This record gives sequence, structure tokens and C-alpha cells, in this order.
Amino acid sequence: MSRVTWGFTSSIDGFIAGPGHDMSWMSAAEPLAPGTVERMAGDVAVIISGRSGYDAAKAQQDERDELTSEAYGGAWTGTEFVLTHRPEELAGDPSVIALDCDIREVVARARELAGERDVQIISADIARQALEHDLIDELQIFVAPVFLGDGVRIFDVPGGRRIDWELVEILEDSPRSFGRRYRPRR
Repeated sequence: MSRVTWGFTSSIDGFIAGPGHDMSWMSAAEPLAPGTVERMAGDVAVIISGRSGYDAAKAQQDERDELTSEAYGGAWTGTEFVLTHRPEELAGDPSVIALDCDIREVVARARELAGERDVQIISADIARQALEHDLIDELQIFVAPVFLGDGVRIFDVPGGRRIDWELVEILEDSPRSFGRRYRPRR
């Protein structure tokens, strides 16, 4: 059965995107060992993203570099689900499946489609919703040596909810980018 992972690169101060979902700061990320991106992309069958990030990526398409213009720098192939309350607006984009449903339903559909490969969430808001229902099996994180000061926080829950994580693996091929894998401590 597939795993549901939440994967991202973060700034040191805890942002996964700058203001307006800007990703230009990713140029500050440490390079990964050859083959790392391709190996990780090969594990993922389905990506779940949010509408704000999807819209920003489309709007910034001409400004983004090779690394941030496509998932895994273009090394990934699979199905992308975009959660939105206005799926009809994305009907003309054959590269995505737009859904207006509960997080539990989208994760179930994604897992079914993924088979033995992984489902990866790339949106902080979608991941927060998945965590509310204990749907995330693994956290994959890299850290870029940059402070952004503002943008999209990794995890933002006013009033708070504590979630403890257990270290599963230190990604030895990514020591300079602090590559780590965790699973929720349940």
C-alpha cells in the first residue's frame, strides 16, 4: 500500500514559499547528490496540491527556474490532484484533476490510484487538513540556508495542535540540506 507523504524544502525560519507563493529563494538550497531528485520523484505516483499554489505556479511559470517550474524539476511523472472549491475553472488543464471534496476523500482516491507508489502532499494547508485526520504517514524535509521572513508557513494552526515526529532516516546523500524523513509519533 502507498504511503502519504508531506514533502517540501523549507527556509531556516519555517517557510515553504515566499509571499505570493514565490519560489525564487529555492536557488539558495544546497544541491542534492546526483540521482536523489530522480529517485524521490520515482517513488511518487500522485501529488496533491492546493489551488493557491497551483495558481501561483501558473502565474509565475515564465519566472521560475528549472528546479521550481515543475514538480521535482521536471523529473516527476504522474497525476496531480488540485483541491479547489472551483474545479470547473481548471477543466481546461489536462495536466491536473481538480477536485472539490473532503481531504479524506482525496487521499483515499489518490492512494487507490497510486497503487504501491506514494502520494505526496505539497501544500501546507492541505497537509494541515490531512494531519487533522492523521492521514500523513511520513514527513520529508530539506532545509535551505535562507531566511524569508514572510510567506507560507510550514505549519500554522492558530490555537495550536502539537504533533510529535519520530526520525526515520537521515538522508545521507543530502547532508548539506539537512535531508530528513520523519513519521508521526502516534
